[in-house]
Amino acid sequence: MKRTTLSRLRVRPLVGDRTRGQVLAGPVVMSCALGRSGMVRGKREGDGGSPRGRFRLRGGVYRPDVFAIRPRTALPLRPTRPDDGWCDAAGDRRYNRPVALPCPVSAERMWRDDGLYDLVIDLDYNRGPIRKRLGSAIFFHCARPGYTPTEGCVALKRADLARLLRRLGPRTRMWIG
Repeated sequence: MKRTTLSRLRVRPLVGDRTRGQVLAGPVVMSCALGRSGMVRGKREGDGGSPRGRFRLRGGVYRPDVFAIRPRTALPLRPTRPDDGWCDAAGDRRYNRPVALPCPVSAERMWRDDGLYDLVIDLDYNRGPIRKRLGSAIFFHCARPGYTPTEGCVALKRADLARLLRRLGPRTRMWIG
């Protein structure tokens, strides 16, 4: 049997809790965490909202000390390093781009102790052209226990994300909303 990649992931909010949702991947439904402000139109830096829209999966990173071998996927995926960061300084030329740490401006650490970024997929939100203050570091990543809210990302249990990654490829789109 030939393995195929999914063409679409759909993310929908739970009724009664805008910070929680479900990822629909074909017939499979998985719980997820959303931004603390739920799904938003007109995303802004720091608003805590998960942007509504359709996004390409650009590829990502994984922690090599957590995953002994590269997770299987058709997406570009590289091991992260302790000095990897992501610029969230809206006025800087490196805004919403990977950077090396330490960075002279505000940047999020990609090698985290809490496990959230053990496996990260970069959603194609505000990535080309990058527009200042419209939001940065919008990822598909690992969820906290209890699916507590993110800062605007979509987060799955690490085991679910690793399993789903096998079915994701360059033509997969994530529909949030």
